[in-house]
Parts: sequence; structure tokens; C-alpha cells
Amino acid sequence: MVREAALEQWLRARARVAIGYSGGVDSAYLAVVARRTLGSDAILAIIGRSASYPAEQWETARRVAHDFGVPVVEMDTEELADPRYAANPSNRCYFCKTELWGRLVPLARSRGFDTVADGTNADDLGDYRPGAKAAAEHAVASPLAELGFTKAEIRERSRALGLPTWQQPSSPCLSSRLPYGTGVTAERLQQVERAEAALRRLGVTGDLRVRYHDDLARIEIGRDQLDAWLVPERTEALRTAVTGAGFARVALDLRGFRSGSLNVLHGIEGA
Repeated sequence: MVREAALEQWLRARARVAIGYSGGVDSAYLAVVARRTLGSDAILAIIGRSASYPAEQWETARRVAHDFGVPVVEMDTEELADPRYAANPSNRCYFCKTELWGRLVPLARSRGFDTVADGTNADDLGDYRPGAKAAAEHAVASPLAELGFTKAEIRERSRALGLPTWQQPSSPCLSSRLPYGTGVTAERLQQVERAEAALRRLGVTGDLRVRYHDDLARIEIGRDQLDAWLVPERTEALRTAVTGAGFARVALDLRGFRSGSLNVLHGIEGA
């Protein structure tokens, strides 16, 4: 693929590259291509762990890195300790990424990596992403976006390379399930994570979000799955699973999964 060849050229021109690595579709693809292009001594995938990072995604990140020989180091981030982040404003992601890159970039430099990259793709450039400002402030490169990789292309190339992430649903941080202005706490994030894990165990596949609205959980699943879960006994199973996570009330959103639906709710441009 011409674009992948361009990515390999981009990587070789920088010789040593550290990657902000979440284990999502994009960063997994970038890390594996970097490993194949530069070798294990010239790349480093860095995972930032916090209460907002889903445990399931961490497990995937570790598994992919192990299976494809990608060197990994983990570090803790403390965005919840920042009152600006915890207040959950519409630019919450800026404070999160400021914390992440403020720790990750110095760690990478201390290990001899002058180039730090993330998995931002070309589709992301048209979305509302205040975290991109923090990346720019820390001179973090986005080669997939720079070279024009779309999410669909990354999935296609990931499948060709044998990455299990090729069909993995997008999974932004758990804080994205809380409406802007609702304070971000570890307890609320854990409640959402428990509810989503319960639904996965129940058999919900594909896109899934449990949106937090105080004692109400609003479930979003893929539109192609809605009919199957609208059978009364299965709807009751959804309710039981989510109330078991601590929610008093449960609603299944009949509009189905919508990426950035809380941005739409709050009138954020680019949602």
C-alpha cells in the first residue's frame, strides 16, 4: 500500500520513535508498523494508566504488544487530581492530554526518543478534539493524520497485518460517558465501566456506551443490534445487568449508538 510505504519512510527518517499507546485501532497499527520498520530497539510504546482508561482496553494493549513484539512501558497519570479536568468542562480532553503528554514526552526523551507520536488519524481532524491542542504544545507528531490515513484504511491495513484490533470498536476514555458539567470521579467512572463490562458479558458486541446521567444509565448499542435487544426478556436482561452496576434506572436509546452524542447534547461544534 502506497500510504503504508509513506509511513515506513516517515518512521525511518526519524530513526527512533516513542508512541502514546492506548491499544486502540490507530495506536496499535502505528506501533506494529513502527516495530516492523524500525525494530524493537528503536521504538517504545508508552501506556498512560488512570481511572479513565478502561481495563479491557489496557488488556488488549498489553496483548497486542506482546504478540507483535512491541516494547512497552507504563506510567500513571493523575488527570483526576486536576480540578480543571474533574469539573468536566467541554475542553476536558485538553487537560487530560496536557497531563498525559506532560509526563510521557519527558519519559520518552529520558530514554533517548526525540520523536513522540500519537495515533490521530485523518478523520479525527474534522472532529471536536481539544486534546489536539495539548499534543501540539508538546510537539507530538501525528503521522497517520499527516499522511492521510482514514479509520477505514487503518482497519483494512490492520486486518492485513493480522492485528486483532482491526474490527475493535472505538473506545474513548470513560470520562466521555459523563455529560459536560458532571464532575469526573473515580467512583462514577468505575460504575460506568462495571455496567459496560456486564453488558459485554451478556453478549452485547460492537459499539457500546453507557451514558451516565446521575441515577439513570442510557445505553447506546449499534443500530444493527437494536431489534435483537428489544425483545422483552432481553431488554429486561439489559436492565438487570446495568442496575447490578449501581444504576437505579436504565434506558435503551432507540436511536442507537452515536459517536459524540454528548457533544451533540451540549451543542459542541464538530460533534
